[in-house]
Amino acid sequence: MLLEYDVIVVGGGHAGNEAAAAAANLGSKVLMVTMNMNTIGQMSCNPAMGGIAKGQIIREIDALGGYSGIVSDKSAIQFRMLNRSKGPAMWSPRTQNDRLLFATEWREMLEQTRNVDFFQDMVQEVLIDKKGAISGVKTGLGIEIKGKTVILTSGTFLNGLIHIGEKNFGGGRAGEKASFGITEQLVHFGFEHGRMKTGTPPRLDGRSLDYSKMEVQLGDEKPGKFSFTDTTPVSHQRPCHITYTNLEVHDILRSGFDRSPMFNGRIQSIGPRYCPSIEDKIDRFAERERHQLFVEPEGWNTIEIYLNGFSSSLPEEIQLKALHKIPGLENAKIFRPGYAIEYDYFPPTQLSHTLETKLIKNLFFAGQINGTTGYEEAACQGLMAGINAHQNVHGRDPFILNRSEAYIGVLIDDLITKGTKEPYRMFTSRAEYRILLRQDNADDRLTAKSHEIGLAADERLFRVEKKRAEQHSFSRLMEKTSIDPVNANPILKIQNSSELKQKVKIKSLLSRPNISLDHLFTMSSGLNSYNDDKSKELQTHVWSEVKESLEIAIKYEGYIAKEQEMADRMNRLEDIHLYPNFDYTKINSLSAEAKEKLIKIKPETIGQASRISGVSPSDISVLMIHLGR
Repeated sequence: MLLEYDVIVVGGGHAGNEAAAAAANLGSKVLMVTMNMNTIGQMSCNPAMGGIAKGQIIREIDALGGYSGIVSDKSAIQFRMLNRSKGPAMWSPRTQNDRLLFATEWREMLEQTRNVDFFQDMVQEVLIDKKGAISGVKTGLGIEIKGKTVILTSGTFLNGLIHIGEKNFGGGRAGEKASFGITEQLVHFGFEHGRMKTGTPPRLDGRSLDYSKMEVQLGDEKPGKFSFTDTTPVSHQRPCHITYTNLEVHDILRSGFDRSPMFNGRIQSIGPRYCPSIEDKIDRFAERERHQLFVEPEGWNTIEIYLNGFSSSLPEEIQLKALHKIPGLENAKIFRPGYAIEYDYFPPTQLSHTLETKLIKNLFFAGQINGTTGYEEAACQGLMAGINAHQNVHGRDPFILNRSEAYIGVLIDDLITKGTKEPYRMFTSRAEYRILLRQDNADDRLTAKSHEIGLAADERLFRVEKKRAEQHSFSRLMEKTSIDPVNANPILKIQNSSELKQKVKIKSLLSRPNISLDHLFTMSSGLNSYNDDKSKELQTHVWSEVKESLEIAIKYEGYIAKEQEMADRMNRLEDIHLYPNFDYTKINSLSAEAKEKLIKIKPETIGQASRISGVSPSDISVLMIHLGR
């Protein structure tokens, strides 16, 4: 361990790991301080990565040079592309993962990353110099470690309190102690803080389940992957299963409500709206006769099962009694009951877009400390905090992604502009430019930006440029290739598409909603030969990526152009800068609410100001006039 570091990362979860990797790969000397070296990269809740909008975030992390996509691919036991029945803006990759292998891969990758040191201890306070800036951390052993920047990624550990029925005990997650000291210190420095809640379901013994009574949920027939690097798609997959609760299950669960910390007032903090506990579901949606449950294996070589959808803090005997009335779980044995956990967070309006705190220079927050929920949301914050901590240390410009560039930009802007009073989870609906922010083009959007600051490797940029060149060549070929009605009409007729009366360029057919590239290969022997040649020349998954992105770009060309125009128009407001010491009290025409919110948030641009709740379009007009615009 060195005497002084450029970046000290507190915590070894998804946010901390990405932060440490990013800062180190950029060239900073990094120390990760974690309470337990054996739980680096542990999946605290479900053994899965990605999903709706979250899959897009993982691909963005990968495109920027982060590790989450690679680790997910290496530990995948199943891959599914969700929302295939909808438009491509909604397609979201998801992997089921081997929990132990996931953590092992993370630790190995971090240990193989130059410039990363590790230290096992609890950080109890941050050190502040006479100028009010970060100077390091102090651990539970009383050791002071100097650091030019500090990134707090404390997850659910800050004053964590676990609830199971009428029992409660301190802990950051099952079997691990909570972290104390930092909240109290930061509150002393003037930070606002609050409490949030999350939960997890029981873990079951897979040998005690009857899968014949459940629906099978298989992975994709041709599985994809997250990373744009040369990771290998999962070759064989483990199935998941689906079962359902019923009215008898609901009645049993209700019988324990008087002992539930959620209903008897012992938990007053707010839980995730879109991932409610099973007791919350049957209370809020009393009209429903059943709720879907996903029976998910924890890995290749384990019998442990994660019961997704049955998060609970009810007494363990109530949980078990209810489980035994669910089809396939009649003889289920519990490894560990579900539980709820309360923990401290700090409203993220106290941060800038770089995730640096406004009160203490060179102190960054990332992950659940900012009020988010989910591995993916935490990981992308860690990545951005790691990048910007490095940029701070070396006197370089901040690295910020706007809302039209990445879901990561949407997430961070939402947090620091709007704040959150409940665990924030990313959805495609939060992104106003989601046709631009697809999972297939994350590399095209972000890798060059990351390469410019020195994070994405040359090989990554080369792959993106190669992909662009292949798309351009293929597009040009389709523009030049004509198709005869004799070859096209039989396919068009089957697909209920208007038949041709004369030759047309084959590219024009791809804009039809029910015609795909596979149909074009059937119509044109020349195009089909080109496809075969490229499949042999390039890796199969690389050529598949080229085809998928090109087909989407052609098919949705008009929508993409319209959305890009909207984004460009709105981005002009991002070029009009405001400053932290801007005196809004002197602008008499601003509403009282607008003044209050602008003073508190201190927006960096007119664009950000326009997204603050309580700041009206007329207030923005007043600001524009005041600025001479």
